[in-house]
Amino acid sequence: QVQLVESGGGLVQAGGSLRLSCAASGRTFMSYNMGWFRQPPGKEREFVAGISASGILTDYADSLKGRFTISRANAKNTVYLQMNSLKPDDTAVYYCAAGVRVSRARGDYDYWGQGTQVTVSS
Repeated sequence: QVQLVESGGGLVQAGGSLRLSCAASGRTFMSYNMGWFRQPPGKEREFVAGISASGILTDYADSLKGRFTISRANAKNTVYLQMNSLKPDDTAVYYCAAGVRVSRARGDYDYWGQGTQVTVSS
């Protein structure tokens, strides 16, 4: 059993930055690959970024590469998503997830957080 709790969301102006955090419970956290997904209003949940258990391998949605950075601090059981140059289209509920492989598919993740709202104003 793994529990994930996101934090760091809020309201930000276009061009600004936010850093989201995902705190995980459980002593097997280091064994899991982690991902971030988001769900804009009226749209399907979509892949944002993924990171391997070691933190060495990363993957990003093509449209977000260069603006978003995923990282992890295993000693703190925490995964981060640094978001820069934010745009109104980035407005969404952001979710972190844990799975057995680095993947862009929602079905490959076994555990999910409750989500945190990010709103970007123009």
